[in-house]
Amino acid sequence: MDIGIIGAGASGLAAALAARESLDNAVTVFERQNRPARKLLATGNGRCNLTNRGAGPENYHGRDPAFVWPALSRFGPEQILDWFAGLGLVTRTESSGRVYPLSDAAGSVADVLRLALEARGGQLFCALPIVKAEKRADKFLLTGPLGEQFSFDKLIVACGGAAGARLGGVRDGYALLACFGHPATELRPALVQLKTDNTWTRAMKGVRTQARLTLERDSLVLASAAGEVQFTDYGITGPAAYDLSRAASLAGEDCTVYLRLLPEMNKVDIMNYMLDKQNKFPDYKAENILSGALHNSIARTALRRTQIPLEARLWALSPGALEQLADTLCRFGLPLMGTQGFQDAQVTAGGVITDGFDPRTMESRLAPGLYACGEVLDVDGDCGGYNLQWAWASGRLAGLAAGGLLEQAP
Repeated sequence: MDIGIIGAGASGLAAALAARESLDNAVTVFERQNRPARKLLATGNGRCNLTNRGAGPENYHGRDPAFVWPALSRFGPEQILDWFAGLGLVTRTESSGRVYPLSDAAGSVADVLRLALEARGGQLFCALPIVKAEKRADKFLLTGPLGEQFSFDKLIVACGGAAGARLGGVRDGYALLACFGHPATELRPALVQLKTDNTWTRAMKGVRTQARLTLERDSLVLASAAGEVQFTDYGITGPAAYDLSRAASLAGEDCTVYLRLLPEMNKVDIMNYMLDKQNKFPDYKAENILSGALHNSIARTALRRTQIPLEARLWALSPGALEQLADTLCRFGLPLMGTQGFQDAQVTAGGVITDGFDPRTMESRLAPGLYACGEVLDVDGDCGGYNLQWAWASGRLAGLAAGGLLEQAP
């Protein structure tokens, strides 16, 4: 069986290795970049959060989130980690369930995949984009940029999505699958920084803190998240902002992001903390009332927003002023201006509509012998290793199915 795979990212390499588990299958991978797994090398700030032990269907989004279930039930985090261990990758798990290579280097993940493909005799052509794909009789015919042609019995499209344009994110896969009658949804950036009114965030640029976030319109909560936030000169970033970004990209106008800046404390707790500080240290300046609880830059910004002079003494602050400050800390509102674009996004929200594919095999319902996997499909996961888990699971499923090995796989 001759199997062609377009895309040498996470899902494409997983598919290639799966198909090549039978030496009867000849596997050829085409990559438009000058090296494989370029986007993979940048994941997790270069550390590669390769899966999450808690991954389940509830961590995924799209028109049909249940589409992920067959792949995840067969190739869940434990099965994927066993597979990587067989390739020689040593991993470690953080308390959050996020899994990283022991080396803390994404290059280790890319290396074991590349070396395994070489060892198993798979062919890899880099800097060779496929510009056209068609089916003639029972063969798939691929065309390169100079008119080169390649013929295969089976074809797997694993081009990834539009996100991460600086690292090779492209729209090739959508166009190629459209040639076979597979439409795509509207595409939006996800797991990306939020743009907000920066009146207050600029003063806190670079500061990180834990916070609870809600995205609201007219007091209606559209989405919520919790975790680390980093302030920037254009808004906010960090894992909690990323988790909110999918909803933010779909939300439209007149939305506000509210931050609870002391997430483990309610308003009463905050009031008690400040009153205790006022009673014990009445001569402290107001700018020190939250020392020991919040980063100084955040505390000063909250005071300014509440119009409390930084130089005022604690004894001079009225209960009403303290209550206003507590309200500011509980609901620090930032009007949403949108999100950063695809060039900064980690994932694409939207993609090729999954109705056209069998979730048990990843095979097209319109063109037998055609498969798709990974980010090119209308599946995107939360922040924390879930998107790579989908890439590995869907890639292995597609590769085994295309190679006629699915029933033999554990």
